[in-house]
Amino acid sequence: MRKASIERKTTETRIRASVDLDGDGRYTVRTGIGFLDHMLEQLSRHSLIDLEIEAEGDTHIDFHHTTEDSAITIGQAVAAALGERKGIARYGSALVPMDETLTRVALDLSSRPYLVWKVDFPRDKVGDMDTELFKEWFHAFAQASGATLHVETLYGDNSHHIVESAFKALARALRQAVEIDPRKADAVPSTKGTLGGSL
Repeated sequence: MRKASIERKTTETRIRASVDLDGDGRYTVRTGIGFLDHMLEQLSRHSLIDLEIEAEGDTHIDFHHTTEDSAITIGQAVAAALGERKGIARYGSALVPMDETLTRVALDLSSRPYLVWKVDFPRDKVGDMDTELFKEWFHAFAQASGATLHVETLYGDNSHHIVESAFKALARALRQAVEIDPRKADAVPSTKGTLGGSL
């Protein structure tokens, strides 16, 4: 059963997240940030990873801590559910259009966290949310899940579409990477025999 639950409590946030990597994209998302909820629902639906997350944060100050800590908690839950990462496809990629926008995501569940972020926004906010926070979310998720993650918006004019295409592309890439490879279900996909630490 590739499931995990993580709780994170700090002076700034209290978050509980649960994932099921072999789900069907069901979600219950309550972060207190409407647009972030919308993106996490997209992440679940298009990755087919069941996601439950409840967050309380200092959103009266700004959305930074809740945004970053939600990514850390979800990433840690994904890493825990993957365990030794035995049998996974490991790599995933997706090219996702949304109206005028096209975003590409490639990832490697290597346990070597790294983010390449080539995304520009024409506006500083989507609704009440600062667009700069989305880089923070993807960075925190890559670090916590142990993913090498490349995100690039090839073109786009609408900030909402840019963000949403990035989350949907991440979802589709994750869906590929966490799948069990039936040809090597008993083996870690690395010549070193481990996906823990450096490869």
